[in-house]
Amino acid sequence: MTTQEICKSVSGRKHRSGLGKLAAIVASMVLSLAFISPVSAQATTPAVNSSQNLVGAWQGTLHVGKDLRLVIKISKADSGELKSVLYSIDQGGQGLPVSKTTLDGTAVKLVTSVGVSYEGKLSADGNSMAGNFIQGSPFPLTLTRATPETAWTIPEPAPVIPPMAANANPSFEVATIKPSKPDEKRKFLTVQGRKMVSVNFSLRDLLAFAYGVHSTQIQGLPAWAENDHYDITAQPDGEGMPNATQLKVMVQKLLADRYELGFHHDKKQLSVYVLSVTKSGPKLTRSASDPKGLPGVGFRQLGALIAVNASMNDFCILGLQGTVLDRPVLDQTEIEGKFDFTLNWTPDDSQFTSLGVRVPPPTDAANAPPNLYTAIQEQLGLKLEATKAPADVLVVDHAEKPSEN
Repeated sequence: MTTQEICKSVSGRKHRSGLGKLAAIVASMVLSLAFISPVSAQATTPAVNSSQNLVGAWQGTLHVGKDLRLVIKISKADSGELKSVLYSIDQGGQGLPVSKTTLDGTAVKLVTSVGVSYEGKLSADGNSMAGNFIQGSPFPLTLTRATPETAWTIPEPAPVIPPMAANANPSFEVATIKPSKPDEKRKFLTVQGRKMVSVNFSLRDLLAFAYGVHSTQIQGLPAWAENDHYDITAQPDGEGMPNATQLKVMVQKLLADRYELGFHHDKKQLSVYVLSVTKSGPKLTRSASDPKGLPGVGFRQLGALIAVNASMNDFCILGLQGTVLDRPVLDQTEIEGKFDFTLNWTPDDSQFTSLGVRVPPPTDAANAPPNLYTAIQEQLGLKLEATKAPADVLVVDHAEKPSEN
């Protein structure tokens, strides 16, 4: 995403399986790139052709509804370890760091921290490798070793926008609100440059995002607040890139101004899920991204969550509640900081109900991922339990359909 997906991404309700439109696969990959600090990789002159040498630039075209040109630059660290950076050059010049690059005989494997990988086999002359680009589903991809004459040009990455002052209290300087198309299937909220863009959001959706609550924590809304959906494009005042808190504050002000929203807080005993730490402790990798940067939480397919620069609260609100689970998720881990991780599980028919999609029946395959609760425990060292607990409730006293632009 050269556009920064907040994901469900705070966004993505109607999920498309497979990378059939590379807007969903490499796009979900590149969207996550917006939350990863840029990594520079110097082009290296290809060494003598050898099945034992991967150093150099490799390129190939991924056919997924539209053609996307991918470039992988592989270098060798002083320690002798291979390092790689993946570029989707038709979607911008931002590189995706590869966390693990291995060559075992002729088998090549590249794995990233956001669920994107490549597995291929090196040719006898060392000039090509045939295999699959994998993000949920495999897609055939043949890579060839580039030479100075054949190498594709990697575009300059978009300039990094400096962060907004931490003490800034921004508002949207300009905001355009218009009804969504009746046949619109997508639902997302993203940041493009400094602009916030939301598509197919109801007032209930905006409230859930702005105040970090589940839909069951919002009461007193008129019928239109659920049934009427709008597309919003809004530009903040001031300078710099707002952080996640500032973005929510701007949406809160937009709701008060354009929707004439009035509400009060209450506490009610609700059915909730509680996220806590297991006795053995968390299994989390701290993010190398700017801790003040926006989080990226989204799905490459049902049961496959990717989190980048995300706190435990981001995981609960942007990842689990509202999209996967039908009740609020409370963070009781007491874990501070931002993390990068993936979570893979086999969903059941009680999950993803808000998306209006049918979850496939469980498989008996030996390599099938475990259920959600076991996956969270085994893969993250955390525990998710259903219980009842006091939770904040927003009671809407007044709301109007949004005023004209």
